[in-house]
Amino acid sequence: MKKKKHQLTIGVLGFQGDIEENVAAAEQAVEEMKINGKVELVRYPEEMEKVDGLILPGGESTVQTALAAIQRSLPILKKRIADGMPVLGTCAGMIMLSKKVYDHAVGETKQKTTGNLDIVIERNAFGRQNDSFEADLKIDMLGKGAFKGVFIRAPAVSEAGKDVEVIATHASKIVAVKQKNIIGTSFHPELAGDVRMHKQFVKMALDYRRTK
Repeated sequence: MKKKKHQLTIGVLGFQGDIEENVAAAEQAVEEMKINGKVELVRYPEEMEKVDGLILPGGESTVQTALAAIQRSLPILKKRIADGMPVLGTCAGMIMLSKKVYDHAVGETKQKTTGNLDIVIERNAFGRQNDSFEADLKIDMLGKGAFKGVFIRAPAVSEAGKDVEVIATHASKIVAVKQKNIIGTSFHPELAGDVRMHKQFVKMALDYRRTK
């Protein structure tokens, strides 16, 4: 009997950060949605070519972008996103996708990013590690009921382009956006104990696969 091929492949960028938590959340989303899919770690360009959607986890954005540059993964990541592959960037992941990055202490950081998401990011917008917090967020695309935002050294969006939809705010700051096939969040949905954001992303990846 032939082994049934997976209908969907979700990748999680496996360099650094909340990797296992995103794998677990994505696997739970796939299981609850009853989709024949799998979740796997992605590091190299040839692996990025094979996935139907990619999650960029929270962590240290400078470390992640440096490792991605070393592996020559940034150009293929940028191209795949530009070609329509869905991507979910959480915290550091959203920083990796942005056009420009600023920091209170150093100004423009000039760190390497893909530039696919038309936003300007302010790093550590809510303070440092000791200022981490949780807050209930209203996110209409996830349906009724608040979504718990887990903010850890969280960035915020200081500028958003005309094609960028603001999907969540907190304390008058933009903390989640959507631009076509890209979702970016300042917070960590993988730590919320609520996989609605990952389900939304899996749905986007499934729709994308059906068009291929």
